Amino acid sequence: MRQVFDGDRAAPQRAVTHALDSGPTLGIVNPARARDRFMLARVEPDPGLADLVHWHWVITWDLPPGTAFTQTVMPHPVGHVVAEETGILGYAMPADLFERTLAGSGAVVGTKLRPGGYRALLGLTHPGERGTVEPADFLGPTAARTGAEARDQAMAGRPDDAVRTVTPLLDAAAERARTPRATAALAALREAFAVIADAVPGTTVATLAARLGTTPRSLQRLFADWVGVSPKWVLQRHRVHLAAEMLGRDPGLELAGLAAAVGYYDQAHFTGDFVRAVGVAPGEYARRCAAALGATD
Repeated sequence: MRQVFDGDRAAPQRAVTHALDSGPTLGIVNPARARDRFMLARVEPDPGLADLVHWHWVITWDLPPGTAFTQTVMPHPVGHVVAEETGILGYAMPADLFERTLAGSGAVVGTKLRPGGYRALLGLTHPGERGTVEPADFLGPTAARTGAEARDQAMAGRPDDAVRTVTPLLDAAAERARTPRATAALAALREAFAVIADAVPGTTVATLAARLGTTPRSLQRLFADWVGVSPKWVLQRHRVHLAAEMLGRDPGLELAGLAAAVGYYDQAHFTGDFVRAVGVAPGEYARRCAAALGATD
């Protein structure tokens, strides 16, 4: 999926800490290349939203006239709610690599949901068709105005205020979303994803299910109903995210050792999964990251 954002001409103030310099960049392809193209701030959700929201993210950019920048993202198995130029939209998990092209000056204020949060928040009977974008009608009739106010706060360099602006809408939608079934599914998924994040090399769906005290079939059904991809897919994607993160920080890593470190028994399987997720082989990705890091020195 590719989108073009050509925002307002008022330049954002650059007073916030760049999240690309201060935390993990899992999913952001070649993050060093992005550091002087846009600002990214991450904001923790209110505790009352932590069951549905992983974090909020606020992006601002101010590019010279006639220039554009395209950022590629390897999707996580979650949906997002995003306040942008056209209003507030709900983004289901992308079907493939996700690209945004930025031009001019502008801002977006996003909310990364927890696994299963997209289905719960939108009141769906399925996890959402991958790649679809929906108007955020579930946030009510004031969503468009609230989204514009949040973007104005972001453009002024106030990401915390931007998030506070949209939080009441999310709170109201979350209250409606917390059915007993959704609450149980979200809790089970949060536990499963926590185990995946700490999984040792060689973890399989069977060992994951055993650690969670369930069966592989039950775990697969939970993921199919609420996430839209299998536990095996999530395990593989997490390994590739880790590998890309490590190469982004140190492109000189030896690839066979990297493959073993993130859980692959042979480099061929690692390379195949990496190409499917990132679009290029690990060696080529390392070369591009090295070039970007050199350009920012």
